[in-house]
Amino acid sequence: MKNSLQNLVYAVLLAALVTPYTVWAQAKAAPPIDGVIGKLQSFDGKTLDVGTSSSVVDVVIKGHLTTYKQIPSDLSHITASSYVGVASTEQDGKQVAKQVFIFPAELSGAAEGSVLTDPPGATSHSRMTNGTVSSPAASHSRMTNGTVQQSNSTTLVLNYQDGSQTISVPPGVPVTLVAAEKVDFTPGDVVYATTKKLPDGTLVTDKIFQFIPAATSH
Repeated sequence: MKNSLQNLVYAVLLAALVTPYTVWAQAKAAPPIDGVIGKLQSFDGKTLDVGTSSSVVDVVIKGHLTTYKQIPSDLSHITASSYVGVASTEQDGKQVAKQVFIFPAELSGAAEGSVLTDPPGATSHSRMTNGTVSSPAASHSRMTNGTVQQSNSTTLVLNYQDGSQTISVPPGVPVTLVAAEKVDFTPGDVVYATTKKLPDGTLVTDKIFQFIPAATSH
């Protein structure tokens, strides 16, 4: 179970690469944040190498580095300005959440959009969806990130540039808050680093998020 959930989170994260403005009926998509997602190859405090689906990307730490980890939370922490990620699967034609991430405001807009992540021939239809959440409302496996406008204990609606997804959140679904805390990174960690490209082509970052499956979050 641990490995399958970790693989799901890793697969959907690899597929994607503010100030939120909210409206009652329709949400405006958050400005996208550039970043690199993949498995950490090495990190020495000054640079990190991230293995993506196509190559190993070198990123230089510039300025004060903020690291993020997951801490246990619940749906009551999702507000009208929250930016969230939802790992979900399709059940009876509806998106059903398997894990919910609540991101801090400075990570709003990360990986905005919606793309399928399954290999050819797969039947699960996994998807990575990032967007701005509007009113509550109900599946293909997918990861959905967005800024919450309205939510209740059972349903979230996430909007992105080209559409939206409605996701049901059953009782007991793990919810984690992405918080700025010290992280001891090790090779193999799944990480997301926000990036900016310097004129010479160098990628720099000052924010790194360590993803951990719900079964092993602590």
